[in-house]
Amino acid sequence: MTLPASTLPRVLLAVLVLTLVVTGAATAASLLRGPPSPRLAASVPQDRGEPGALEVLHAWDARRAAAWAAGDVGALRALYVPGARAGRRDVAMLRAWERRDVRVRGLRMQVLAVRVLARSGHRLVLLVTDRLAGGTAVRGSLRTPLPRDRATTRRIAFSASGGRWRVAAVGPAPPTG
Repeated sequence: MTLPASTLPRVLLAVLVLTLVVTGAATAASLLRGPPSPRLAASVPQDRGEPGALEVLHAWDARRAAAWAAGDVGALRALYVPGARAGRRDVAMLRAWERRDVRVRGLRMQVLAVRVLARSGHRLVLLVTDRLAGGTAVRGSLRTPLPRDRATTRRIAFSASGGRWRVAAVGPAPPTG
């Protein structure tokens, strides 16, 4: 199905909003983290010999952004633990964008806060607050800037396998109080 150029920005915005609602900003349309602020990076415990929480988050998001920009379903799927619900949703969203001949490039997330909830040798659970800070939907010569979104907090569980961290689950922030 080919969409008239005049409807593309509205369609892209609708798909982006659906993506953010369904999968969460942390697992939505190919998001690169911006550089960590020194204050934030200093507040995250650094384990000896292991990457810090922000480093894991940034590296994972960079691989994810590259997969989305290339339209590479296999590379995107490899970022998730097999059977992970967030991975299935992310792959479905990438395929939906690809069916519309749209690539998502230059996506960036602004990390506002990150807290380690649990960590062991092969497991890392983070509480992440972030928001979409920029990106462009590209279809042929048409480039549509993506809107910034509001900050969202989510619980992201990573699992280490083969020297790489993969997302096992994404869920709502635990209740406070």
